[in-house]
Amino acid sequence: MSHENASLVSDILTKVNDYTWEVPGNFKPGMNVPGRIFVSKPLLDILEAETIDQVANVASLPGIQKYSMAMPDAHLGYGFPIGGVAAFDKHTGVISPGGVGFDINCGVRMIRSDLSEADVRPKLAELLDALFDAIPSGVGSKSRIRVNDKELDDIFIHGVRWAVDNGYGVEADISHCESNGTMPGANPSSVSVKARKRGRPQIGTLGSGNHFLEVQYVDKVYDEDAARVFGLKEGQVTFMIHCGSRGAGHQICTDHLQVLSQASKKYRIDLPDKQLACAPAESEEAQDYFKAMVCAANYAWVNRQVIMHWAREVFDNFFQAEHGELGLDLVYDVAHNVAKLEKHIIDGNEREVYVHRKGATRAFPAGHPEVPEDYRAIGQPVIIPGSMGTASYVLKGSPAAMELTFGSACHGAGRVMSRKSAKHELRGEEIQKKLKSQGIIVKATQPSLIAEEAPEVYKSSSDVVDVVHNLGIATKVARVLPMGVVKG
Repeated sequence: MSHENASLVSDILTKVNDYTWEVPGNFKPGMNVPGRIFVSKPLLDILEAETIDQVANVASLPGIQKYSMAMPDAHLGYGFPIGGVAAFDKHTGVISPGGVGFDINCGVRMIRSDLSEADVRPKLAELLDALFDAIPSGVGSKSRIRVNDKELDDIFIHGVRWAVDNGYGVEADISHCESNGTMPGANPSSVSVKARKRGRPQIGTLGSGNHFLEVQYVDKVYDEDAARVFGLKEGQVTFMIHCGSRGAGHQICTDHLQVLSQASKKYRIDLPDKQLACAPAESEEAQDYFKAMVCAANYAWVNRQVIMHWAREVFDNFFQAEHGELGLDLVYDVAHNVAKLEKHIIDGNEREVYVHRKGATRAFPAGHPEVPEDYRAIGQPVIIPGSMGTASYVLKGSPAAMELTFGSACHGAGRVMSRKSAKHELRGEEIQKKLKSQGIIVKATQPSLIAEEAPEVYKSSSDVVDVVHNLGIATKVARVLPMGVVKG
């Protein structure tokens, strides 16, 4: 960002505290609430002015509650900023695909192990080769399994339960997924033939872009009690899986955006940006989209579950271990791009709202009924991945999140360079060599993918996590560092 642009951003916003900046309610005509952007001053200085515009635009949508919000990783997105959070009243608000994104339930899960860094480091290259061979990745990648229409319906409706019942995982995996890996209310008849066709061959595929499977080790523990409950300790090897609903979710979003673009006109909703296409939450159009979105969310949980199952098999075979011997237990799985009907306290009263989290994740506190029972005394694990060469973090949800952000935190580091610019300015082979010199091995289907996702195209994950921690939205439990990365 230029100095002039940084000054413009500072002039627009009102400082609430060191990590909270307000977009005044009169910044743009039609705003129903102010905006709130949760960033430090250094992160504010690299925030695009266009992202502030998007925060203000979202604030103009009907039925929005309290604030239009942007997390510390916020950057320009489709309609809503990526890192955007907004809650809309169940009766007077709207549902908008732009507040969810095209990759519905893009999310991340973390798996712990009983292996140490010393066990894995000498064999890391061979282990990554085995993972790369076992898990289909890249644009248009096809699964090792095929499902028929009946099975696809079951996946849309039952989510992770389908995967476990069909041998892809164990019962304990279910309780360690957000929403137990299954959102209610799916309606497969709201999913088009084209979306189904795209979804059938892609279950258990990593995809491309910022999706990854990363082998890591726990470098630092900040909260001994929480780490013990989550099963984490220093020197331990873990791995993360980051992907979403693939072609099915993208097509579902595309299909329903067309319908909701017309619905916005039908219901006379004055949109500051056509990318904010929406409909009243109780309307047939909005509910039809929501039921299809739930199908995609459940599909995404199955996708990550199947990938995890195959990765477990690779680890077991590679280390010649019996099933369960390596302690490859799911720590948690969080959704990044989804809208959920939730109960929140607003102005002293409990209300039902559709919370849209786009590039943002839940951060529910200790005692919340949706936190897994074995974690409930501590709070929900909040997983914030880094960017290939940088640290990832595990945090725990906090009561402050319920007060400040409708129980939400950021989902990653956030881009500062577009994919197009990254491919133009960076060379994947050079990034790969640089990371190797730092002890990080990267495998990808093509070098350009490494350039697109180089550490320098993202904000510092540590800076972003510090904002979340210092605000008390979620507090740090452990830091993990990358050893090897498989990219699509």
